[in-house]
Amino acid sequence: MAFAALTLNDNSNIGLLFATTTWGASATWTLSALPLFIWMGEILFRTRLSEDLFHGLAPWLKNVPGRLLHVNILGCTIFAAVSGSSAATAATIGRMTYPELKKRGYPVQMMIGTLAGSGTLGFLIPPSIILIVYGVSAEVSIARLFIAGVIPGVMLVTLFMGYTAVWSIFNKSKLPQDDTPDLPFKQKLYLTRRLFPVVGLILFVLGSIYAGWATATEAAALGVFGALFLSLLTGSLNKQTFKASLLGATRTSCMITFIIAGASFLSLAMGFTGIPRILAEQISAMGLSPVMLIAVLTLFFMLLGCFLDGISIVVLTTSIVLPMIERSGIDLLWFGIYVVLVVEMSQITPPVGFNLFVLQGLTKINILRVAYYALPFFILLLIAVILLTTFPGLATWLPMKMTQ
Repeated sequence: MAFAALTLNDNSNIGLLFATTTWGASATWTLSALPLFIWMGEILFRTRLSEDLFHGLAPWLKNVPGRLLHVNILGCTIFAAVSGSSAATAATIGRMTYPELKKRGYPVQMMIGTLAGSGTLGFLIPPSIILIVYGVSAEVSIARLFIAGVIPGVMLVTLFMGYTAVWSIFNKSKLPQDDTPDLPFKQKLYLTRRLFPVVGLILFVLGSIYAGWATATEAAALGVFGALFLSLLTGSLNKQTFKASLLGATRTSCMITFIIAGASFLSLAMGFTGIPRILAEQISAMGLSPVMLIAVLTLFFMLLGCFLDGISIVVLTTSIVLPMIERSGIDLLWFGIYVVLVVEMSQITPPVGFNLFVLQGLTKINILRVAYYALPFFILLLIAVILLTTFPGLATWLPMKMTQ
């Protein structure tokens, strides 16, 4: 490494090295996809998507156990692909569905639980902000990370909907009576029509990456163009919404970029201390198998998640953890999806679970009670981590099939 030849007394050289390292971490072409995807989400957030989401999905769920509770899960899935943010997903869908479900008499326990759990999908469903951050920090292809997150994301949605359906079957008395008429197929399609363009845009962005037509940055630019076009068609695009979306994307992008720059500074400082190397050597000396290493890291990340947000966890631990992972022969692409799953769990663990704070503000229910309602979904996330560890192909199969 370049800093190996420096001494701590060589302050001018060290200062220059820190400055160039910090600048290099925040001025990469790869990172340019981040503000573009955030802007795409901000634009779509200001369309009528949130207004039509509930009414578009509800008619299809009449005969599914749990009925409208699944609107929370499916709504969060769709909005996760729009926003890329866990807290934004929980807040937006919660604002829309919670009053409606409460008015219809659905149990508070499941309303909050499905919102808290499904809100975490904002970290995994591509285009995910945290996957971009990990890709930049670990120097892993962001396009491949996006594709790697698809199957685990579908797996999580299936686990959440499966649990909700099973709970509903065994607790029929706690659900309200359904007196809404069963609509004809054509009318269901008519009510859902406004979701099709947004879902089509998301699929086009991901498809262009998977097929090799565009890089992640180019796909993000296409996504912004498509979002502006859809906003124009729906009449949502005006001077005020354009300015609000641009300012919102700028604020979020600057915040994340400063976190990444600060983390690179911290990583270089830790390089001088030799802590990452010492830790990697000590863990290697322990002779832990890859599975045992993942088990230990899972506990480590869960503990950090009680006090830090997801992006901070990723950028602050990358320099420490990656040497151990590389020395153990674990695929960095797979590890990125694993980290996101574990960090998702931190969103619903007290005392600093962001989704818990969002839902506490929305429902005025004590945060510990919100965490209790979210506990089954925390366990489902843990099951997803176990499944991903047992079957690593869940994350690696699709990227292997990508057009090179």
